[in-house]
Amino acid sequence: MITLLLATRNSHKAQEIQAILSERFRYLTLNDFPEAPVTVEDAETFAGNAAKKAVQLADWLAGLPAFNSRLSTSGGVFVLADDSGLEVDALQGAPGVYSARFAALDSSNARNSSDEANNIKLLQLLQDVPWEKRTARFRCVMALTRVLESGPEGNSSLHCANESGRPTELFEGVCEGRIGDAPRGKNGFGYDPLFIPTGFKETFAELGAEIKNQLSHRAQALVRLRQRLLHLA
Repeated sequence: MITLLLATRNSHKAQEIQAILSERFRYLTLNDFPEAPVTVEDAETFAGNAAKKAVQLADWLAGLPAFNSRLSTSGGVFVLADDSGLEVDALQGAPGVYSARFAALDSSNARNSSDEANNIKLLQLLQDVPWEKRTARFRCVMALTRVLESGPEGNSSLHCANESGRPTELFEGVCEGRIGDAPRGKNGFGYDPLFIPTGFKETFAELGAEIKNQLSHRAQALVRLRQRLLHLA
């Protein structure tokens, strides 16, 4: 069985990933490694941030004295990291890579903002923008890195070079839609109460996990990733 260490402490994100990838894999998160270093997400792209998180965490894990006894399985151990966010056309692609800390950009606080604060700021910036111009998309890039010097076997359509030389495979997903004029729904997280995917009248927060996990940006990236993992298994 392949072991996947999800490079996140966000329980909502971890649950989404596991629900889409299935139970064929063993899952761990950063909550299982409280001593893991925090990666500074300072890249200008989602791909850059995802790859940086995956590689740094894989390098750290490979250096743990008890790594083999804690994690090793016959199927191999991989780090799976993602960076994702919202791109709003009327805001020239913002908040983009700053989606999680959008509201905090107005202050000296470099940490993530609350979902409510981010949504309030987004609505304020779009208050005079008509419906037809409120187009947006969720974008997700998943980075897969093996915690071994040899790296993943085989080839992928997209690789990311990095300073450590550790091979990293990238998988992208995009979901188009529009931004509503007020939060609706109690499911999901982040910008879900505001995002209305193309072809629907409900927000992600109204549609619920079952439908969201079939069409979201993260779901699309994970479907591509799952095919790769099944090939490696």
